[in-house]
Amino acid sequence: MAVVLPNRLLTLYALEHPWHRDANGVPVPWAPNQRPEPRGTWPGSALEQPDNAWSLRLDPAAWPVEPGDVVGDETGMTWTVTTSRLHHVPGCPAVDYVQATATRNPPEVP
Repeated sequence: MAVVLPNRLLTLYALEHPWHRDANGVPVPWAPNQRPEPRGTWPGSALEQPDNAWSLRLDPAAWPVEPGDVVGDETGMTWTVTTSRLHHVPGCPAVDYVQATATRNPPEVP
């Protein structure tokens, strides 16, 4: 098992969930130009993957993290979450974490 150590401070900007729906029942995200209030800042990690996606590790206090939420770091880099999962380690809550896959904002052009 590999251990991923924190390499930056991550702030979660969580949208209101669930998103509202249009007249056809399709989920519509909130205004893309408005960033919600930050939920908190915690030590975490962001690692770029070979497919240009990013793997983020967040403190479990950030949960729930949903697709469409934005994560930022202290340098101003931001990512939009595409998937997330809360990992609980039985008998050792100190190592619990939120695993998220995200795309960088703006996306990198190969």
